[in-house]
Amino acid sequence: MNNQQAAENNKKSVVLTITGAAIMILLTLTKAVPSSETAGYSVFVGIAFFFITEAVSKEKGSGSGLRFNTVSEDIKKPGVILWLLLPIVSGIIQNIGGNMIFGGEFFDHLVGRTGDFLSFDKTALLIVQLIIAAFGEEIAYRGFFLGKGMKILPFWLCAVISSLTFAAGHIAPGNIGIIIYDVAGVFIDSLIFSMVYDKSGNCVISTLSHILANTAALVEVFLFF
Repeated sequence: MNNQQAAENNKKSVVLTITGAAIMILLTLTKAVPSSETAGYSVFVGIAFFFITEAVSKEKGSGSGLRFNTVSEDIKKPGVILWLLLPIVSGIIQNIGGNMIFGGEFFDHLVGRTGDFLSFDKTALLIVQLIIAAFGEEIAYRGFFLGKGMKILPFWLCAVISSLTFAAGHIAPGNIGIIIYDVAGVFIDSLIFSMVYDKSGNCVISTLSHILANTAALVEVFLFF
């Protein structure tokens, strides 16, 4: 690929990144309308734009933000394992804090906002659903929104904007105090997933962190609350 072609592909990639991120943000803002159910489509938009952007920019192999063949190498990079495991700790702290402050109402809220797409009464299916949901969200928000956005804006700015959007997508009706607490926890976890992606360069690794965090939270709720 010559320099002119590379520059042209880069321009297209920038336009696609800005367009996709803007659509994701706009879809998430529809959470302000109680009866709207379009916010969830932001994940599908992010996934689509991830693959389109990678195809246009000709990112393959080590340049891709989604690599299964380098997982064993990427997970050994400095700081990755520490950040990968951190959401488990933060999730436990958030759940304990939520239970102390709001009692059982906090966990009722968590189950309520996830009950529409998670089968809590079917363990095997629930595990599959958790994996698919985490993988899709990581491709959309870390692989695309953050990963492609980092080529335009500084990492922390992209991390904050993508995490605010990600957290807003988890808003559910309920007690305003619980909503704020819950969304703040999601925002913090999203920042941690962003660090996992930044250090590993691979949203498969951030997906592992996401799955571990979700699984630990569910186990904690089922066993102790």
